[in-house]
Amino acid sequence: MIALQRPGQTPLEIEYLLIDYEGVLATDGRVHPKAKDKINLLAKRTSVYILAKTGQVKVEETLRKVKADVIFLTEGQASKEKLDLLRRLGPERTVVIGNGIDDVPILEEAGFSICAIGKEGASGEAIKRAGLIVTNILDALDFLLKPLRQKATLGK
Repeated sequence: MIALQRPGQTPLEIEYLLIDYEGVLATDGRVHPKAKDKINLLAKRTSVYILAKTGQVKVEETLRKVKADVIFLTEGQASKEKLDLLRRLGPERTVVIGNGIDDVPILEEAGFSICAIGKEGASGEAIKRAGLIVTNILDALDFLLKPLRQKATLGK
């Protein structure tokens, strides 16, 4: 479990982390080696799910040493399938990292949500719905790993 620090409020007890693959974790089909390391650190404290829509063989090969469950979504149904998974896990115990229009429902409903803009950019709706905006996946993962960043950003 990760205690997401919110000064002046009860910490959120996070048990699950959902990360969108395309454009968030992966850029042009590649995942930064440091992102893999950070996910493995987070996987010691939470259950990590990586949500992908395409390229099952390539994604599985890319993530073979990452301690996360990879969920492959149906093109055109991704938004609904993501929301169904979030609701099964429990939104109040889940952090979501996304950036696309199909991430909007889960960004809005999760206990805490992060929009990682990345090189592909981000949907304006995703930016509006997220609780935190960062410029890349490494910053999003570090935010969860380093409580002082949480205090600096979420403190009042």
